[in-house]
Amino acid sequence: MPSATPTNNIILSPTRTPQRPPMQPNVANVVLGNLHIKPWYPSFYPEDMIGGRRAEWLYVCQWCFRYSSEILKYSAHCKACPLQTTPPPGTVIYDKGDYIIHEIDGAEHKLYAQHLSLLSKLFLDTKSVFFDVSTFLYYPLILRDNEHQDSTPSHPYGQVVGFFSKEKMSWDNNNVACILIFPPWQKRGLGQVLIAASYELGRREGRFGGPERPLSALGRKGYVAFWCAEVYRFLVAAPGKRSVSVKEISEATFIMLEDVVVALREMDVLESRKTAGGSVVVHKGRLRAWAERNRVGKEALVDGEAFTVEESEVEEEGSEEDG
Repeated sequence: MPSATPTNNIILSPTRTPQRPPMQPNVANVVLGNLHIKPWYPSFYPEDMIGGRRAEWLYVCQWCFRYSSEILKYSAHCKACPLQTTPPPGTVIYDKGDYIIHEIDGAEHKLYAQHLSLLSKLFLDTKSVFFDVSTFLYYPLILRDNEHQDSTPSHPYGQVVGFFSKEKMSWDNNNVACILIFPPWQKRGLGQVLIAASYELGRREGRFGGPERPLSALGRKGYVAFWCAEVYRFLVAAPGKRSVSVKEISEATFIMLEDVVVALREMDVLESRKTAGGSVVVHKGRLRAWAERNRVGKEALVDGEAFTVEESEVEEEGSEEDG
């Protein structure tokens, strides 16, 4: 399918002017496989592809994310797409149950990363465009158990339902630059799986950080939910302790101090008193009640043993370079 390719490759990164009013989408309808999706925001598809200010229909391959405004070209591509019977590009870094996560180097698979970013921008407001995918890694989530099997062509490997990306070298030590679950698969907890994977990878790399800011309203909601659940799991795993420091929670979960504080306040589980050493005191009854209300379990969202990425010595190497 001869999708028009912009002169430069693109990546997604947070816009620095989130206060601007949201723009109307420049694509009215997207067909992804056999799914019909209504975009939320404009993307940066080529003007000749959009046909002026707004395209009524855009057809996107569900396997490689190449696109066309012509249904015949789209249909011809789908019949011949090399990814319809093979896995996405990159290397498997996680494989357990219904979930597979690949790591894709933007420098090696520029066109795939570009097409994935263009589609994603239709559902992300606080993102802008920069011109070098080679500095980013992409982590698509493949879902084996596809609830839309009746409406989309089957695939022996599974369907990409979302992804997150991150800079190879982040000055702010961010573990995520962009994260999205495509609308047909939202509200199933899959975003939490991706967030959990990003923190586990950060821990293995010695990257103590969080998502790139500013967060959208939906992004903040998802991250606060994850921080709360992780803090809860840490606290219930240490039943013998009556008090704990915020720093201890942060070091164990790899969640930044300020984000741990956000989680504790959100859960409303702190007692007004502190210990002599400055530790916070958690009310276990409130903690259990919060978990029951939010249906949060004690098991981790991802299995650390299912990752194929080895833990590195990034922290030691970084400290030597800084010195």
